[in-house]
Amino acid sequence: MTDQTPALRLEGIVKTFPGVRALDGVSFSVLPGEVHALMGENGAGKSTLMKVLGGIYQPDEGRIFIAERETVMNNPLEAKANGVMFIHQELSLAEELSVAENIYLGELPLRRFGVVDWATLYARTDAILEKLKVGFNARTVVGSLSIANQQMVEIARALTVDAKAVIFDEPTASLTDSEKVVLFDVIADLQAQGVGIIYISHRMEEIFKITDRISVLRDGEYRGTLATAETNEDEVTQLMIGRSLDLSRNTAPVELGPVALRVEGLSCGSLFNDATFEVREGEVLGFYGLVGAGRTEIAETLFGLRTPTSGRIMLKGEEVTITSPIDAIAKGISLVPESRKEQGLVLGMNCRDNMTLPQVSDLRAGPFVAEGAEISIYDQYRDRLQIKAPSWRTTVGNLSGGNQQKIVIGKWLSMRPEVLIVDEPTRGIDVGSKSEIHNLLRDLAAQGYAVIVISSEMPEVLHVSDRIVAMYNGRIMREFSAAEVTEDNLIQAISGIANEAA
Repeated sequence: MTDQTPALRLEGIVKTFPGVRALDGVSFSVLPGEVHALMGENGAGKSTLMKVLGGIYQPDEGRIFIAERETVMNNPLEAKANGVMFIHQELSLAEELSVAENIYLGELPLRRFGVVDWATLYARTDAILEKLKVGFNARTVVGSLSIANQQMVEIARALTVDAKAVIFDEPTASLTDSEKVVLFDVIADLQAQGVGIIYISHRMEEIFKITDRISVLRDGEYRGTLATAETNEDEVTQLMIGRSLDLSRNTAPVELGPVALRVEGLSCGSLFNDATFEVREGEVLGFYGLVGAGRTEIAETLFGLRTPTSGRIMLKGEEVTITSPIDAIAKGISLVPESRKEQGLVLGMNCRDNMTLPQVSDLRAGPFVAEGAEISIYDQYRDRLQIKAPSWRTTVGNLSGGNQQKIVIGKWLSMRPEVLIVDEPTRGIDVGSKSEIHNLLRDLAAQGYAVIVISSEMPEVLHVSDRIVAMYNGRIMREFSAAEVTEDNLIQAISGIANEAA
């Protein structure tokens, strides 16, 4: 970062929507070769600011400078032409087209008479994919790829232009650990080329690993910039939410009730084998492991989404057979899924209808749904979970990530389960909302629920769990109490180094 002329500078950006001042005079700059984190709670204005920078929104006031040249960007194509690339958290790909067509959409190389030069297109694309070390090629249809690989296609777009600034919005949300390493290598290459990087993430460990400076927004206002090497998580958190958070490990003793769920020798083909564990009323049992270890697959089997090939499931000492989610719900098991937007919510529906969706058939008054009963359920769990929404009529897609997650949790709590399984409870949620969700999970256990939490974040599983099950390659390797677990022995267990007898 020897060149101190900013690659990108924003000056006094204001953006107002009906009834909301989303950005209030925001100014900050990104240097060439710098990775600059932009942080803030959900609703702080990060996405709005990036949409202004990406040409999706036009500011009501303020100016944008690219290499100190004032620039007006009326649409995303103009932003790209000015060297600003946006890697979206929400995928924006045409699934029916090939990887090459998606990467060069709108800029396909042409031969005479407007005919696409396919050979050049595929060669250029394969050269980019080689840098990303992915296992697919230019001709692969995007719809056949996993979500993680589709994210890599989004990232590949940034390598097609002479970029001045690249914005990464939660780029690792769908990536495995090995794919994250490749992503960070790509970012390092862009840095070496003098590209300014804006990195948006709620994952503190990533922020402190790869960024040079951190700028914080709160309630649409710029709150300051910190040098990453000179600050810490607590200072950043205070700047974001105006208070400190308790991020300590859970070591408090708890009073447990009887065993709510016991699983013996449960297997599901090659996905996981011989899983044996139990969870008691009043307990939070954490599952930790690498992506693909089998944690989610166990949850889906318990919820009837997968059929076990062997083993037993017992609820309160009685063996049960679960062949569908309807069976699971009837027997008292609820699952808050890994992806709230794709699996947990109907984003175009309102808060009330989302929360009562699983029990609509039980809320009928003659041929109609009893609206009063629906509103009563929503009001009860809105208050209990402290959901912040203008009214039950608010479209769920307009809520912050934390409040969306509370709607999903409320939906399944309203079914009065014996066992609540929560998969990746705080994925894509800011640090303040994370704290609220963690406190909620602990409170639910204190109320007598048996809670299973699946998480890819070590601090999270250490913070909320009374016991932790470590998985590797479809097998349970070890089980730890909160008092005995350490980061070292947990990492050993999920890496296959330690086994249950260790």
